[in-house]
Amino acid sequence: MEFFTKYKKIFLVIGFILIVFILGYLLYTVFFRQPKTQPSIKEPIISEISTGLPQAKPGTGQVVEPIEPTGLSAEKTPSSKASSVALGGLTQINALNETPSLAATLSSKGDDLQYYNKTDEKFYRINKDGQATLMEDKVFHQVESVIWSPNKNKAILEYPDGTNVVYDFDNKKQITLPAHWKDFNFAPDGSKLVMKSIGLDPDNRWLAVVNEDGSRAQQLEPLGDKDKTVYPLWSPNNQTVAMFTEGVDFDRQEVYFVGLHKENFKSMVINGRGFQPKWTPDGNELLYSVYSSNNNFKPTLWVANAIGDTIGNDRRLLNIETWAEKCVFANAIDLYCAVPNKLEEGSGIFEELSEHTKDNLYKINIKTGSKKLIATTNSSYNMSNLIISSDSSLLYFTDKINETLHKVNLK
Repeated sequence: MEFFTKYKKIFLVIGFILIVFILGYLLYTVFFRQPKTQPSIKEPIISEISTGLPQAKPGTGQVVEPIEPTGLSAEKTPSSKASSVALGGLTQINALNETPSLAATLSSKGDDLQYYNKTDEKFYRINKDGQATLMEDKVFHQVESVIWSPNKNKAILEYPDGTNVVYDFDNKKQITLPAHWKDFNFAPDGSKLVMKSIGLDPDNRWLAVVNEDGSRAQQLEPLGDKDKTVYPLWSPNNQTVAMFTEGVDFDRQEVYFVGLHKENFKSMVINGRGFQPKWTPDGNELLYSVYSSNNNFKPTLWVANAIGDTIGNDRRLLNIETWAEKCVFANAIDLYCAVPNKLEEGSGIFEELSEHTKDNLYKINIKTGSKKLIATTNSSYNMSNLIISSDSSLLYFTDKINETLHKVNLK
């Protein structure tokens, strides 16, 4: 005991040094030490979710087993020289502008784009060679969102302060809509809008339809406090104007379809959360992406019948890990998608995990489930807002990182 007391300070110093050394080694091992082998990057694949409206009939659609993909792998080594046309390997990507853009859409001509320039705050048309012309001399300050009408001559402009304006580019006129209206979507002929009317009182919140000028509002369904699970999306065949989702269990939701006249449509059970829908051009089928615990909470693409008594039937997995909003239809069968080269676990819940992930372009046949890689790039483009020209020869996209416009030659 006397010996320990005499050398107590020395023992404490030695012990402290040993603890510091051990902690330092652990920190080096966890944060700085390089692994002996690098993990391989697997080709993107996919896996299915549910919510609803009162009095809807439950769907009983049968799930069809996914067809094995027959296309090229994203792991294919491209040739050293980029091809001018998307043929499955390294492909030339052509920049159309150098300034941040918002809400690019195909013009009525079928191959030009029209968009909002976030730098000078004006609207432009730009052709496939990158030549831009003003649509309007007027400056539109700080536009936050643009929803184009189907005929592309009008748009709803949403501003940060909540102001909503319908602007007519042909007649240079604008109409102000109520600030508590949001989530607008045009009817196929552009004459009407479906939207959410969000009053301060939950009892005064509605899914509604109005004329394009904001007149003759028609209440469709009460929203209450469930507006986040309501998706205004007018079908191309005019059968439905929106969808509701309602949870069934942890990994499933039920989707209900809303018509203009309180039709009693069937519902559809889907396997996943984070529902993102997109209609096929004919409105007969619904493409959607969801995430679930079955696929490490990554987004996956599915297709199902969505018309009349066949709603929910022929549901099939496309074996592609991406979001529906990163896809575009060339026709009722051919789908083009930007597919991240690699997705982290949980990226379906936290999309920011994929913000700097490089995308590859795939073409998918939604009837057979076959897919093929059509383009890889040398640059790390995060592709958003994909657009196909009317003759299917060009694919346009916005780089989500710098918000500039680009094109890919498909033919």
